[in-house]
Amino acid sequence: MDMRQKDRSDPGLHWLAALFLAVSLQAHAEEPKTVLGPRNIYLHDGANALIAGDIEEGVRLTRRGLELAHGAREEKAGHANLCAGYLLLDQPEEALVHCNWVLERDASHWRAYNNRALVYLRLGRYDESEEDIRKGQALRPGSKTLKIVKGMYLDETKPVTPNVEVDERRSAPQTSDDELETDLSN
Repeated sequence: MDMRQKDRSDPGLHWLAALFLAVSLQAHAEEPKTVLGPRNIYLHDGANALIAGDIEEGVRLTRRGLELAHGAREEKAGHANLCAGYLLLDQPEEALVHCNWVLERDASHWRAYNNRALVYLRLGRYDESEEDIRKGQALRPGSKTLKIVKGMYLDETKPVTPNVEVDERRSAPQTSDDELETDLSN
């Protein structure tokens, strides 16, 4: 029997060919949804500016991006970034407005709880900060970001006092001049 004939009649190959066809048809059906680049360039560039430390430009671009936002997802991202941006600009009251906007629409947005905890910390509203840290950790257990914020909270509310005391009464051990000389004859 010719090997080519055996391959054509193998039912496993037919099933595999059907699978490849289904996958290729599904991929082809999704092609029109391909996006080249960010949908909202202002939100994208605003986020990058915030990350790069150009906070004023990041806030400006993000505000412009919110004017052109396509749907709730972009709006939430924009307001969450404004919360962080205004906090970095030391405008915690304005930051709070944007954190609250996000959380009013999505109570499961753990990053907004994280940012609002920092805002409350800056405002000296420690109980609310602790509550937001707790809510964020319930949504995202093990988050390194929330652990850092909790450490900042604890530093503000329960600072650690050092228990180590350095006794400076003892002087450094005395060495003789002979010990300091190096034998250069080798």
